[in-house]
Amino acid sequence: MKKYFLTTAKTALVLVYLVILAGALVRMTGSGMGCPDWPKCFGYYIPPTEQKELEFTPNKVYDEGQVIIKDEGLLVAKSDFTATSSFLESNWEAYTKHDYAIFNPAHTWIEYINRLLGALAGIACFVTFIFAFGYWKENKKIVVYSLLVCILMGFQAWLGKTVVDSVLSPVKITTHMLTAFLIVGLQLYVIYVVSAKNSDRKYDKKFSIALVVVLLLTIVQVVLGTYVREFIDTIEKSGAPKAFWLLHPEITFYFHRSFSIVVFLANLFLLLRNRNLQLGFEKVNWVVRILIFEIITGVIMVYVDFPFGSQTIHLVLATFLFSVQFYLLLENKKITEK
Repeated sequence: MKKYFLTTAKTALVLVYLVILAGALVRMTGSGMGCPDWPKCFGYYIPPTEQKELEFTPNKVYDEGQVIIKDEGLLVAKSDFTATSSFLESNWEAYTKHDYAIFNPAHTWIEYINRLLGALAGIACFVTFIFAFGYWKENKKIVVYSLLVCILMGFQAWLGKTVVDSVLSPVKITTHMLTAFLIVGLQLYVIYVVSAKNSDRKYDKKFSIALVVVLLLTIVQVVLGTYVREFIDTIEKSGAPKAFWLLHPEITFYFHRSFSIVVFLANLFLLLRNRNLQLGFEKVNWVVRILIFEIITGVIMVYVDFPFGSQTIHLVLATFLFSVQFYLLLENKKITEK
């Protein structure tokens, strides 16, 4: 079990990153309601590719739970049946969780791939939990945290369902993102505990405090960013051109923009402290590089009217920033425990 644990743990982490990337792509393309039901997609395990597949078809065999679009609404098959030559309302019931009934093939398959990656990530996390028992005698925390990752993945799946049922509730989307960060943090912890080796890094109290502060600042900045994104989503749905999305922004946008300066200065302090005292934390350099690119993508979105892919890159960079900062925190904690 020990032999395969690290491989499966890293595979699960990569898959979770891919889920986050896919989720960012879902938001960027507005595909969140591409599959209006859950866990199936329009009642199928493999979603349709054409509108006609979701229209009533005479003499077609329908399975229980299968969905059609009729009169701009969703109808669900009550049981298995073979349709006659005419539509019989008694075979169907209205889908009552929401009234969204639009089929867009691209949106449907983007959301479906997002869900498929989520399922694969969940399986990989469960396999990692099984292999974690190889460390039961020497470090039970590895097993406990691996189990917690599985539980949180299940919670994420349920939360994804409620996001769809709520037609993309802003609060639930934000919770979805923060839970993803928690999962990544736990995965990084178990990977670090198993793979960490002794190093010549040095402990510094101010550096240690600053590490905790910058991580908290990053989380606050991400939360602010989700609120800005929710505002953008609302304006986008109104049909306004991209050039007008931030014409009259909410105060959270200005706070998010200005707060990036605070985040940058705090991380710059880490870089200079590490360099001047030669503490040996090489990943601080990566933190600052990621942060610079993060700020650049933010500027591009504001001043170049949200070019395609900029929002996805911005979100993925934020995830990487959190990950590297958290791993630095683990490296520093190892020194304090010596």
